[in-house]
Amino acid sequence: MKIQNLKIKVLVFISVLFGCFLSAGNAYAMHISEGILPWNWAALWFVVAAPFMAYGLYRLKKLSDADLSFKPLVGLMAAVVFIISCMPIPVPTAGTCSHPCGTGISGILLGPAISTVVAAVALLIQALFLSHGGLSTLGANIMSMGIMGSFTGYLTFRGLRVFKANLGIAGFMAGLFADWATYLATSAELASGIRGDSPFLPLFWKILIAFIPTQLPLGILEGAMTAGMVVLLYKKRPDLLVKMRVIKAEEVMA
Repeated sequence: MKIQNLKIKVLVFISVLFGCFLSAGNAYAMHISEGILPWNWAALWFVVAAPFMAYGLYRLKKLSDADLSFKPLVGLMAAVVFIISCMPIPVPTAGTCSHPCGTGISGILLGPAISTVVAAVALLIQALFLSHGGLSTLGANIMSMGIMGSFTGYLTFRGLRVFKANLGIAGFMAGLFADWATYLATSAELASGIRGDSPFLPLFWKILIAFIPTQLPLGILEGAMTAGMVVLLYKKRPDLLVKMRVIKAEEVMA
């Protein structure tokens, strides 16, 4: 029965992935598109992202060596992030797209460092095969979606849990802030790269405001989605939350 369920899940994922490939020809460029950032700014974001990626790979190896079942969970979360972040809503005035990110839930479950690696894999596949984002801007996209999204989601969740917020509220706020932090960082990256001799702040606010009509509701939607995933896992597989140190063993329902 377990094998059959796993096969069904794999088939569903392949079907969704295949659908994404079929629709790639009509897709709008999303994340920060290829060629938008000057080479010096593009290179800077690769340099900034590199230590986070290195630490994330180190954490992944360390936890995988300690527990062989950890890698399949990481693979599952990579699929979740890939699918969630593969839903573009064009924002022509910003030169990119709005979309959910999924790094809130991956940051909560895997920790922010490994979640950064997961986001980088999803971004790389999308850049190579779906023309979403670009290779030259991969460092900037990892910085905004992977690093900012993952760490903001993780820290928000942990901070609220310290103050005894329930899983639903903590998950909702983590997903919401992870999404909004991603677009705050994206606005800063775009404004820094394309401003030329113009002042940074006026352009930054223009880009950020351009995102608001789409990202405000999307952030709320992602918060609800993140809360739903955390609560569902708590009800159906609390052992996974304990294993990933999201909750303590004594918090598991009797």
